[in-house]
Amino acid sequence: MRAAVVAGLGAWLPPRVVTNDELTAKLDTTDEWIRSRIGVATRHVVEPGMATSDLSVQAARRALRSAGVPGAGGVILATTTPDRPCPATAPEIASRLGLVDVPAFDIAAVCTGFVYGLGVGAGLITAGIVDSLVLIGGDAYSTILNPEDRTTSVIFGDGAGAVVLRAGSPDEPGALGPFDLGSDGELSDLITVPAGGSRQRSTRDIVPHGDKFFQMEGREVFANAVARMSAASRNAVKRQGWVTSDVDRVIAHQANTRILDAVSAELDVPRDKFVSNITDVGNTSAASIPLALAHGVRSGELRAGHKVLLTAFGGGLTWGATTLVWPALSLSE
Repeated sequence: MRAAVVAGLGAWLPPRVVTNDELTAKLDTTDEWIRSRIGVATRHVVEPGMATSDLSVQAARRALRSAGVPGAGGVILATTTPDRPCPATAPEIASRLGLVDVPAFDIAAVCTGFVYGLGVGAGLITAGIVDSLVLIGGDAYSTILNPEDRTTSVIFGDGAGAVVLRAGSPDEPGALGPFDLGSDGELSDLITVPAGGSRQRSTRDIVPHGDKFFQMEGREVFANAVARMSAASRNAVKRQGWVTSDVDRVIAHQANTRILDAVSAELDVPRDKFVSNITDVGNTSAASIPLALAHGVRSGELRAGHKVLLTAFGGGLTWGATTLVWPALSLSE
């Protein structure tokens, strides 16, 4: 049997760093409130003219070097902030990577996008459609945030992370385990950018200023994120033949520290098994999990042989989880 195996890992953050102090100088909030409620101290943001593709190309190049290969048979980009509404951003990324005549497309599942992308990539590989591909989670969330909204502008940061997936066997380190994926479109308004799509454009109405930006119902999102990530995690672990106490590391979407704390309690998995980098980079949406993976490798928290659970929740609503035994990988700068 063919399996999709993680063979390389790369990450990239834009150079500009925005501190809490810089934000609190313009917003009615405090550094203490942001740290205690969200867990963020700094975040990276794009410079004017920099786009999601720029972040993604940098992360993908590092993932390819980590895998020790010059290219791959396809590109998948998970993002909420494509360079343009049309066309998809992945084909441009493939071209800039020197990949010719390969399948390349975007996935829009917000913060769950990377886990959805792993599932799609695994399907392409196990079906024999491609032998390898680059999966990127990349977002420039600062471009869709209302700078006057203190409830959202303090949470998010920009960045990209990528993995190389290759065909392999199910019993080798890095092989992706069973997936648990889900959605609930009845709650789509909990996380949204109301304007800019065909529904709003078809009306030709004047768009309220706030509708052009990201909006989120925090209280409802919190409850759903904890419940959905916990349930998906249990299902993925059970399908792998593990129990939650077998898990050595949890790489969860870095939504905020309170959600991570609640998922830890719900799963009865010690919080110190959760790899977290939200303090330094914020919530980076689809880039969140691969950036946390890279952080875990650099810090030594994530090591070869660890049984790893990946879990995420995002707009749609969407959620998902999967498992793997972490392989021996080196990061490339």
